[in-house]
Amino acid sequence: MSGCVNNGNNRENGVNPNMFSGSDTERIRAAVEAAKGTINKVVIPPVNTNGTNIWLLDSAILLPGNMTIILDNCTLQLSDKCRDNMFRSENVGVGVTDPEWVSNISIIGIGDVILKGADNPRATGDGNRTLVLSKEPGRVSYGSDAGKEGIKQKGDWRNIMILMAYVDGFKLKNVNIKQAHAWAVSFERTLNADISDITFDCPEMQIVNGKEVFIANRDGIDLRHGCKNFRINNISGTTGDDFIALSILGLSSENKEGGTVNSTMVTSRHWRGSEDDTENIVISNISCNALTRGVAIRANSTAGIRNVFIDGLTWGGRYNAILAGGKGYGDPSLPGRINNIHAMNITGNGLSLIHIEEAIANSCFMNGIYRGTGEHMVIYNIDKSAVKNVVFENFVHIKPK
Repeated sequence: MSGCVNNGNNRENGVNPNMFSGSDTERIRAAVEAAKGTINKVVIPPVNTNGTNIWLLDSAILLPGNMTIILDNCTLQLSDKCRDNMFRSENVGVGVTDPEWVSNISIIGIGDVILKGADNPRATGDGNRTLVLSKEPGRVSYGSDAGKEGIKQKGDWRNIMILMAYVDGFKLKNVNIKQAHAWAVSFERTLNADISDITFDCPEMQIVNGKEVFIANRDGIDLRHGCKNFRINNISGTTGDDFIALSILGLSSENKEGGTVNSTMVTSRHWRGSEDDTENIVISNISCNALTRGVAIRANSTAGIRNVFIDGLTWGGRYNAILAGGKGYGDPSLPGRINNIHAMNITGNGLSLIHIEEAIANSCFMNGIYRGTGEHMVIYNIDKSAVKNVVFENFVHIKPK
């Protein structure tokens, strides 16, 4: 239990964790609790009164509704003991099967803010990854917990750095995210979000104890079931997987219930109809090196993703700037359930500029520059006749010499 100390901090500007005693995690949690229902603001400063310039977290900081976290030129890092998120909305977690909605959570950076994964993470990768100490064939990812008896040997949602679910009103601004343990930022059933001025430094390889190890599933931003009304602007950097992914997957999986550690989603993977569709997503000013895709849009079966607007995507990587309709490992999306995907001002290399894997509809792609060596700027994994009312205009292929 952290106690309060008097070091002269002014609460009018926000509750400062240096006002409390205990571990870094305990002091930040105490600051959140003190601010809750009063000033509703916590300011994490650059200098930690323990004598360091790093705030080292052993477990997640749980954020209630109506809470603003100001990160003032500070560095937060997950400790080597941590097998948890860095920030999570307080309404979800282990044992929570029917979450209540919360509103208005903000994480705002001032100046140079770094959010960093562990130097030697206990677990990485998504829920299908088995932990290993060195890379080997199959669906694996590094974790120092690998081979330890009685400890979970696969990844899960705790490997996500920032996880928000059942939140109406969220802001994330001006932070630099490094060495995430899987997806850097993930949303489930979140409405009215504004994400801007974020950089990622999350390549697929990381040096741990002098050895290069493989970290799987290092996406940048993921929108899962039921995300609506998002503005994603001015995002840049490097990721070892998709840079931005919109996904409604796992509808036929065995472990669909929420509140367990058997999935990369903390909430249920059941699809409950249109409320769990993803729609009204605006993505702009993206500059990235992402190993797989710049923007990936995937849905299974009857789930829908629609009204996605992309303006300004500069991408370098292995596959495609945009995956417009992908099925992941599940059943294909029904024709037209992914619709109204509109993208313009796209530049990239890879195998193609655009990849279409499912029967999308009523979509438009304009002003594309393909700089790769592939034969086609747009490739299809389905019969083209299954795609309805999709227009491509002003695409140019500039082959590298």
